[in-house]
Amino acid sequence: MAPPPLLALRDVRLTFGGTPLFEGVTTWIAKGDKTCLVGRNGSGKSTLLKVLAGEIAPDSGERFVQPGTSIAVLPQDPIILAPTIADYVMQGLPPAERDQLYRVEAVLDAMGMDGSRDPVALSGGEGRRAALARALVGQPDALLLDEPTNHLDLPTILWLEEWLSAYGGALVMISHDRRFLETVSKQTLWLERGVVRRAEFGFAKFPAWQDEVFAAEEAELARMDTRMRQELHWLARGVTARRKRNMGRLRSLQSLRSERAERKSQVLAAGRQVNLATDSGDLSGRLVIEAENVSKSFGDKRICQDFSTRILRGDRVGLIGPNGAGKTTLLRMLTGELAPDGGVVRLGTNLETAYFDQRRTALDPDKSVWDTLTDGRGDNVWVRGRPQHVVGYMKDFLFSEAQARTPVRALSGGERNRLLLAKLLAKPTNLLILDEPTNDLDMDTLDLLEEVLADYDGTLLVVSHDRDFLDRLVTSVIAVEGDAEVAEYVGGYSDYLRQRPVTPANAAPKPPSKPQAQPKPQAARTKLSYNEQRELDQLPGRIDKLTDEIARLEVDLADPTLYAKDAARFQKLASRAETARAELDDAEVRWLELEAKREEAGGK
Repeated sequence: MAPPPLLALRDVRLTFGGTPLFEGVTTWIAKGDKTCLVGRNGSGKSTLLKVLAGEIAPDSGERFVQPGTSIAVLPQDPIILAPTIADYVMQGLPPAERDQLYRVEAVLDAMGMDGSRDPVALSGGEGRRAALARALVGQPDALLLDEPTNHLDLPTILWLEEWLSAYGGALVMISHDRRFLETVSKQTLWLERGVVRRAEFGFAKFPAWQDEVFAAEEAELARMDTRMRQELHWLARGVTARRKRNMGRLRSLQSLRSERAERKSQVLAAGRQVNLATDSGDLSGRLVIEAENVSKSFGDKRICQDFSTRILRGDRVGLIGPNGAGKTTLLRMLTGELAPDGGVVRLGTNLETAYFDQRRTALDPDKSVWDTLTDGRGDNVWVRGRPQHVVGYMKDFLFSEAQARTPVRALSGGERNRLLLAKLLAKPTNLLILDEPTNDLDMDTLDLLEEVLADYDGTLLVVSHDRDFLDRLVTSVIAVEGDAEVAEYVGGYSDYLRQRPVTPANAAPKPPSKPQAQPKPQAARTKLSYNEQRELDQLPGRIDKLTDEIARLEVDLADPTLYAKDAARFQKLASRAETARAELDDAEVRWLELEAKREEAGGK
């Protein structure tokens, strides 16, 4: 039987400025659930999570929390107020357990953070990791996580996946990291146009379900207003068509990877004996970057040693590795911004480079979307040398016509990323460098980004921790593992996992766990007392009685209409079921203790 919910919403409605953000929301989160909350940017996912957390009161409806339930929340924009990071993380422990410093140290070590640092000096990404550590350290009954993987490096994401997969409480998570959701989630909440749909399967089955729902709605609304039909048609067909086109592009990507693998094998067979003088004429315009035996160190910290690669026009190269391992340093060397200590870096001729900065410093917050794209000149955008009306170009990047005069400062983080990509991709570039381009993007926008980049005829260098994005886009991966371990692998992230040697340096850290109890000294053999023997004789009957009671309660609680019909009775039954389970656990443990003592004493 399904366990009773720890958190539940019944007929919840919330409006902003008179417009409903969502209404009629009835859902629940039970112990053991691992629920992903998905939807487009701006659909209200973070707000719904805050309603679940009790941080925002709905306009109408009810929120239920099972008595005694502890809840931890990771907000999208955490505010850290504490003398040190360790002090801040310790706030996630129950007051009675705040002397257990080893738990704070364990989770901070897994996050790669120094607990003695002052939170004022943290970057946005570091602050996010500290907030995540604070949410996890207390191992609460329910975890509500808003974009937990943003700004995390791959080793930390893998650690987080393992920790959450082993977590026995109730979990709700908002994330745009497909691979993360596919690995962890077991249920799906889909917030779309103010309506929440629930499915008892994880994110892996969501795309097919989404297509089915859109197709059914489009057929149902076929007789309605033309404008509504066109809007739904754009939404449904746009999402589905992009996904199908991207599947076709994956087949083309495999061909590019095969070509890259063949080229790499030829270079290796030749022992990397490259005649730079000969290549100068033959590869003019085709050679983008060539690095031969480059090395770089900063004091005792080694970035790379004798690393070589050749990047040709049309290659799409992903750079991965832990934060602080040297990805940015290697990227600066490959693009000629930083000289290596040893070796040679050669750049191709006529390179026109565009750089996507995850801090979006190239955007003026006071300019409108229109002026940002046109540079304030007329109503056309020059897209790689050809004029295109600004509104049409905006729609290519999922902006509506109504947003044309919206100032950049009013856009969401995902919308700003889309705007910066639109601006960069309009320029006549042949080398595009993307630094964490997927942060803050919803999944529909990720599909669009993959489609646009797949059609890009120049060369891509991409720094990313998004495994699905890398698998769908890049032809090779350069892994910067730390301590001068740098190697190139043909294919995407999954290909890298298959090819790399497994060493302690690149193994994912283990989740922190509660300390094991120390073994108790062995007691002298003694027979059961009269009262203990009597208790042992009565325990099987009590265990059977509790088991039957829990089964009856679970039958009643499994009724999906019970909470809506009688919330007070539902709460009473849920509370009794939780108490009965605790009593059953205690009875079974006590029976084992007495039975072990009886056997040790040689009894029958």
